[in-house]
Amino acid sequence: MFGIERKDRQGKISLLQTSVVACLAALAWPVLAQEEASEIQREVTWARDVAPIFQEKCQECHRPNSIAPMSLLTYDQAKVFAPVIRYRVANRVMPPWHINPEVGIQDFANDRGLTPEERALIIAWADQGAPQGDPAMEPAPRKFNDALVWRLEDEMGGPPDLTVLSEPFDLAATTQDKWFRPITPTGLTETKWVKAIEIRPVTPESRKVVHHSLAFLLQQDDNKAGLPEGVDLQFGPSLFMEWAVGKAGQIFRPDTGKLMMPGSQIMWEMHLHANGERVPAAQVELGVWFHDEPPAHRTMLTMLDAQGPHSLDIPPGEIAVTRGNFVLPAPARLENFQPHMHMRGKAMTMEAIYPDGNREVLAFVDNFQWNWQINYIFDEDSAPLVPKGTVIVTTAWHDNTSSNPYNPDPNQWVGWGDRTVDEMAHNWVDVTYLGQEEFERLVAERNAKLNASGSD
Repeated sequence: MFGIERKDRQGKISLLQTSVVACLAALAWPVLAQEEASEIQREVTWARDVAPIFQEKCQECHRPNSIAPMSLLTYDQAKVFAPVIRYRVANRVMPPWHINPEVGIQDFANDRGLTPEERALIIAWADQGAPQGDPAMEPAPRKFNDALVWRLEDEMGGPPDLTVLSEPFDLAATTQDKWFRPITPTGLTETKWVKAIEIRPVTPESRKVVHHSLAFLLQQDDNKAGLPEGVDLQFGPSLFMEWAVGKAGQIFRPDTGKLMMPGSQIMWEMHLHANGERVPAAQVELGVWFHDEPPAHRTMLTMLDAQGPHSLDIPPGEIAVTRGNFVLPAPARLENFQPHMHMRGKAMTMEAIYPDGNREVLAFVDNFQWNWQINYIFDEDSAPLVPKGTVIVTTAWHDNTSSNPYNPDPNQWVGWGDRTVDEMAHNWVDVTYLGQEEFERLVAERNAKLNASGSD
């Protein structure tokens, strides 16, 4: 496709077929996992089989003072929840990785999902009565950092180069949800290129009441640095980073970054919900790491809507399908796929329609969970390289029926809105625009790697 030789396992599929796949995949995959589990004839134990999986995929969240509701650090803790674990693993709710395993790109830099073999072992363990096995075979306990440290600090080699603290908000013990939108100066006096960004709640008390926090970058920006010649983009307030359950920060590829200008400001949007205890200083903090030298490319976080502006209209008792298009003004590399919907969100696809009319589904979340905001970051060798004029189509499904267990009221019409009981249909994508010559070079290099791996 324009010289890009994608492997068959990435599952090319037409947009017409996508709705059928969305229905079938959600039903078929849990059955497949259970069939695989039933084929395991040997005893599956916590010590030998399950504990290593939990250490790698579960315990970062399922531990004291982290985000999960229960700890799964020990056998005694996990055994109590074995039936619940089985259900959530079989239905691909946990761990939180909801990309369809059969459609679209499957290589991600931050893949936290279970392999089919791991899923089958956990299900078989629960079905066999959750045996402990020989405790001597259990791996040594993991050592964890405090949940409120900068998560990217070790990988970045030190603390952030810049920190920006939001104003505190006094949240009553009992009140309606609040949206707090203060503006904070960054204090920058020179242009900087951003290598990584992270947001975190400042205190454990803040973590309990901050549903999510957005940081918008406000600055006078007509700088074309990092953009290919001839690309004319309108700059304005843009989403810089967010904190939500499932996403804390992001490291950009070595050749890309975001641009921060002198005098820039951060406009916060903090969504807070009361939990029965007054929190007099609910607060979040932004950490930014800078490139030592300007990168070659400027990455633009782009909101691709599966709707018109504020125009969702979902009838009661129905499954609604909405769609939005975005035409790329230059060749580009798509760095990620991040669906955002609320309680009735069911599934979302990102598809490319190329200038020659060919179509390809790039990513497909068929099991969207509204309380997880997962950013699916494509692996370096799988991030889509797409030519100028490609149409990126985002399609969203909302389930406003009684069969949706998260639906608060299937008898209500639902429209666009900030509240969790309202709806949205956004696809946040970091777009790195490329010059034509570089695009062709990267496509050629990608094809050479694919051909080399195919001949091994």
